[in-house]
Amino acid sequence: MTWFLALLLIAAMAATAYVLIRGVIAMASGKEIDQQRQQDYMRKRVFFQGIAIVIIALLLILAGQAA
Repeated sequence: MTWFLALLLIAAMAATAYVLIRGVIAMASGKEIDQQRQQDYMRKRVFFQGIAIVIIALLLILAGQAA
């Protein structure tokens, strides 16, 4: 179970980094992007960060029970 959560954590971190980089590139490209698109990038990033935090908490709980 721990290895599965570790894989999910890596996927959540990668998704967070991807959305963050996409948002920065869109903002720095000089093109006018609408406020809705910027908010969409922010929501997705926060969502993936939240998933990563929940997975970390689950991993810590499992590690505490194993000790």
